[in-house]
Amino acid sequence: MSHLFSPLDLGPLRLPNRIVVAPMCQYSSIDGQGSDWHTQHWTSLALSGAGLVIAEATAVEPRGRISWADLGLWDEATEAAFARALATVRRWTPARMGVQLAHAGRKASTHRPWDHGGAPIAPGQTHGWQTVAPSALPYDDGQPRPEALEVAGIDAIVAAFAASARRAARLGLDVVELHAAHGYLLHQFLSPLSNHRTDAYGGSLDHRMRLVLRVFDAVAAELPASMALGVRISATDWVEGGWDLAQSVSLAKALDARGCHYLHVSSGGLHPAQRIAAGPGYQVPFAEAIRREVAMPVVAVGLITEPRQAEAILAEGRADAVALARAMLYDPRWPWHAAAALGGRVAAPPQYLRSAPRGSADTLVAATGTAG
Repeated sequence: MSHLFSPLDLGPLRLPNRIVVAPMCQYSSIDGQGSDWHTQHWTSLALSGAGLVIAEATAVEPRGRISWADLGLWDEATEAAFARALATVRRWTPARMGVQLAHAGRKASTHRPWDHGGAPIAPGQTHGWQTVAPSALPYDDGQPRPEALEVAGIDAIVAAFAASARRAARLGLDVVELHAAHGYLLHQFLSPLSNHRTDAYGGSLDHRMRLVLRVFDAVAAELPASMALGVRISATDWVEGGWDLAQSVSLAKALDARGCHYLHVSSGGLHPAQRIAAGPGYQVPFAEAIRREVAMPVVAVGLITEPRQAEAILAEGRADAVALARAMLYDPRWPWHAAAALGGRVAAPPQYLRSAPRGSADTLVAATGTAG
């Protein structure tokens, strides 16, 4: 039996297979509200048959957006827009759906990637605002300087994560993932390169982990027992003296002890001096090392593009699931093709069952949405 197409439990949630669609920003929101683009985008990914689809980094407050066009979940309007798009997905697919709650910190207030290359926008300029961070250190020289958060501001951000988690629960989502990777706010607190604080949130490893653990506890308290809660981390900054694998293992152990349901292991994004040795599966060794130290499932991500590559990662015990991002945009039926290659089975809409190639009719099994 294919490892990729075997079920996996993320705490209370059972996935039908071990393919995860990783969060991917779409920069297609207005005032944080999802649009028709999100409806078709999420539905396309959900029709793939992947075990879990995680919606893009979703800001817990307006200043936490990466760009002015990012998705949010901070008020009634953003919740209602999210609900409209999700209702269509639920109508036509049985996909497990999650959301990644995030705050961009000093990497907020930018153009969209296809506008001026995603460059930062200074406060006072169109679509720009004042960013915040653990310390008043910009991401790169010449960029706008963030404000260092005071303790009251940190408390407010913890409360914002909790409030967004309540909204996610009301929406009936299956998973909440906390974004502590790629140089965004929670990662900024973790790394000594961006966190120069001398109070209870800076200095020692325990102090730098404090915010992530506070946010985790606050969000966990808001979710029903039926929802899974995971965390995405960057296992290393790829910069000397920064956040690294040893510190990631310590964080993973602390999250595991708190009942975290899974860890999604990526890397980089915090500092412009990073030197990433990219290649097929280049982040899998980080997931493998962390998996040896924790009980919770670990998800590997990063240039995992071929079915047999994904199968080998799982068969060799290097991770419990694999996440794909751009590969799913290029081939939204990737799970179907992987099932055909590996002898697995994957859910597909009954309207599409006749698309199965000759000789692989058993690859696709009928699935309908909750209202279909």
